[in-house]
Amino acid sequence: MSTPMDGPAAAAGGAAASDTPRTVDLDSLYRDSGIGTMLEQMDRELVGLKPVKTRIREIAALLLVERARRSLGMQADPPPLHMCFTGNPGTGKTTVARRMAGILHGLGYIRRDHVVSVTRDDLVGQYIGHTAPKTKDVLKRAMGGVLFIDEAYYLYRPENERDYGQEAIEILLQVMEDNRDDLVVILAGYKDRMDTFFKSNPGMASRIAHHVDFPDYEPEELMQIARLMMDGMNYRFSPDAESAMRDYITRRMAQPRFSNARSIRNALDRARLRQANRLFEARGAPLDLEALQTITGEDIRKSRVFAQ
Repeated sequence: MSTPMDGPAAAAGGAAASDTPRTVDLDSLYRDSGIGTMLEQMDRELVGLKPVKTRIREIAALLLVERARRSLGMQADPPPLHMCFTGNPGTGKTTVARRMAGILHGLGYIRRDHVVSVTRDDLVGQYIGHTAPKTKDVLKRAMGGVLFIDEAYYLYRPENERDYGQEAIEILLQVMEDNRDDLVVILAGYKDRMDTFFKSNPGMASRIAHHVDFPDYEPEELMQIARLMMDGMNYRFSPDAESAMRDYITRRMAQPRFSNARSIRNALDRARLRQANRLFEARGAPLDLEALQTITGEDIRKSRVFAQ
């Protein structure tokens, strides 16, 4: 007499069981996804931001392990991926959003390595019936990738009872819930204003799983950023310009509307303009590569920052 484990049915059941992998090579998944290269690139290209890089690595590790669990048949709802990046202007929020899109795509959580960056003006209309089509058009463009909404708190203006931002928020909330396996939304802005926004919009707050705070840069980090920007534009500082740029950073950080790396880029653009005018005014003799590449202390110190 056959036991319950005898016969063809048992053999078939055994074969089915053996088809399901019992182990997973996490290191192999890590290599195949390419996220190691992306994280190394982020470390190499982004100065400072240690807590941000740590948080991004933690999120990447969570998603990698979730993918490993799925490969062993542990099916579950996709992990919540919507995020909030808070910090002052010029601290790298948009850049990290692009890196995050690459990581999400490499791990298979979004279809496209694609970021659509918008502000309130791209989502909210100025009259009845205008907001819904604007918001839906943006969502259509972002679908399959990442939607990055900068200064997201401007969507909500309770002081204006005729404001249409609430309509955009309601559409976003619905799509964030219904299409969370095909769209990741990253909200960004000043921390205190985003906190107020979430208190006024609990539905939005409940959908944001990951909060990443971006610190301001230190003076030496800003100097390093300046050098990287100069290298990328095929310029270099003279020794005097190095000293002048350090002085500029100290003075500029103490002034209003300082925007971290954004202010450094603006300063370098103006220094390039002064260098070009200096060379133009002295035209007559041939210019060599060094002259065309070099930013001098004079090019930096002519900034209005030094006059103040």
